[in-house]
Amino acid sequence: MTVNRSLATDALSVGYDDRLVLEDLSLTIPAGRISVIVGANACGKSTLLRSMARLLPPRSGRVLLDGRSIAEQPTREVAKVLGLLPQTPVAPDGIAVADLVARGRYPHRSFLRPWTTDDEQAVTSALRMTDVLELADRPVDELSGGQRQRVWIAMALAQGTDVLLLDEPTTFLDVTHQVEVLDLLTDLNRQSGTTIVMVLHDLNLAARYADELFAVKDGRLHSHGAPADVVTEATVREVFGMESRVVPDAVSGTPLVLPIGRHHSGAQRAV
Repeated sequence: MTVNRSLATDALSVGYDDRLVLEDLSLTIPAGRISVIVGANACGKSTLLRSMARLLPPRSGRVLLDGRSIAEQPTREVAKVLGLLPQTPVAPDGIAVADLVARGRYPHRSFLRPWTTDDEQAVTSALRMTDVLELADRPVDELSGGQRQRVWIAMALAQGTDVLLLDEPTTFLDVTHQVEVLDLLTDLNRQSGTTIVMVLHDLNLAARYADELFAVKDGRLHSHGAPADVVTEATVREVFGMESRVVPDAVSGTPLVLPIGRHHSGAQRAV
């Protein structure tokens, strides 16, 4: 059974070279829930996710895992608790699908612990859940973009962590597979209690699937809460710089953002 882990940032500031991307950002991820980070391009969403995964050192502040600074915890122990699917993962040339997914079991293995039945079952289950079991023997570099993305998600699932961070997990997927992947992650959360944290560009999908939304603007936390509280016309204007109408989604009842472009503002076109 999955253990509810706490993950938070405390006055976190992160940057690249001379550029500060996140500034004094504090948030707490709800344990056992699905959280989605949204915001305009280059606002710091992916930087925040990578910082929480300990891939980027903070300039100030801390990332806290179970109340302790994640920077002070052993790498292998963190990897048993927290998994990450980055935005643009790279697979070794020629590696087969099953072998790549099996790498997700690395934190659970050692010289004294060879490959076990549990490892095999975890890999097979992850391949089946992501609908790539029939591709197990295929080289990853021969797959389509959507197939590769599902294989990477399978590797993250095989890791069997209590917290799963995913940066744009629906990248390269058509709309059918986008919904299937988000349904899969929802199943994982509901059945196992896995804490899911995602970055999504599609605000409407984010509103549908999130228990908690975190809206980031210019490296700071703008707002957070239930989708109905965060996804408002004012927030869309302030965070995304876009005029819109927000109405109830006829399928899910969650907020649905209808963008207003220059050609769809209600004004009559000149004849």
